[in-house]
Amino acid sequence: MNDRIRHLLAQLEAAEKELEKALQERQVHLNFSIKGKRVEFEKSVKAAHKQVKVGLIKWLGNRPINLLTAPIIYGMVFPMLLLDACISLYQAICFPIYKISNVKRSDYIIFDRHHLSYLNIVEKSHCMYCTYGNGLLAYATEIIARTEQYFCPIKHARKMMGRHARYASFVEYGDAKDYQAKLEQFRIDLAEELKAKDKEVCNGRG
Repeated sequence: MNDRIRHLLAQLEAAEKELEKALQERQVHLNFSIKGKRVEFEKSVKAAHKQVKVGLIKWLGNRPINLLTAPIIYGMVFPMLLLDACISLYQAICFPIYKISNVKRSDYIIFDRHHLSYLNIVEKSHCMYCTYGNGLLAYATEIIARTEQYFCPIKHARKMMGRHARYASFVEYGDAKDYQAKLEQFRIDLAEELKAKDKEVCNGRG
């Protein structure tokens, strides 16, 4: 990786940290705090949320045609559950062998929208569905991204949409010089992630 790419990646990382800081400031502005797994709003805000909540009967009457697609949408839960089980089993068995740090499922699948008082029970169900679906795909993507970094960290010749975060540091397409050494370094980096994770766990216990 040349110096210009390293510089751009550093700028990107700095921008992501700045965005995270701005989002945290936005949380304060919206008067909510996170306590463990719970999200709590101030009483006045919670009361205001309940004022704008749409009743179930009225909500169902707004777009009744959507009810026709409900069996199709929610039927997709079954293949998602199968993917979840398979990808979780894969990393549980293989990642320790490869010395790759496991991906934390809870970092990607976060259920917190049910704390919103302005959503009715159906809206909360929809939110849980979307949370699970998108979180699961992000979780699976990171597992496969770490696998790709271990076995074939090479960029594609053509532009690819939806690239994962690790892709930017991969070896350029056609750059055969010292490829095996670079591949070994990628694997060492993954092992270092595992060591850092173990250290965090030990410090947490201490």
